[in-house]
Amino acid sequence: MNMKMLTMGAMALAMMAGAAAAGNTSALDDPAKMSPFFTDAGMKTLRTEKDFKTAWMAMKPDEQKAVLKDCGDTTLNKSHAEFCAMAKKMGS
Repeated sequence: MNMKMLTMGAMALAMMAGAAAAGNTSALDDPAKMSPFFTDAGMKTLRTEKDFKTAWMAMKPDEQKAVLKDCGDTTLNKSHAEFCAMAKKMGS
């Protein structure tokens, strides 16, 4: 009986942790927000600085702040370094 309770408790804890982790999404990982900044569907090639600025200005100020905040996170910045460098340039 105790083993069954421990197993059930561990499973419940794992599911709650997974749900909490899924809630931590970054603006940098949202394809709908990020696609205007890239020339390709795989979002690997940034647009020109002029086109990047146009896409940046089309964003709401709170979305810009969220992007800049995420770019300030060293873990997120590693996988989006080129984008974050350009976003910081636009945000300053």
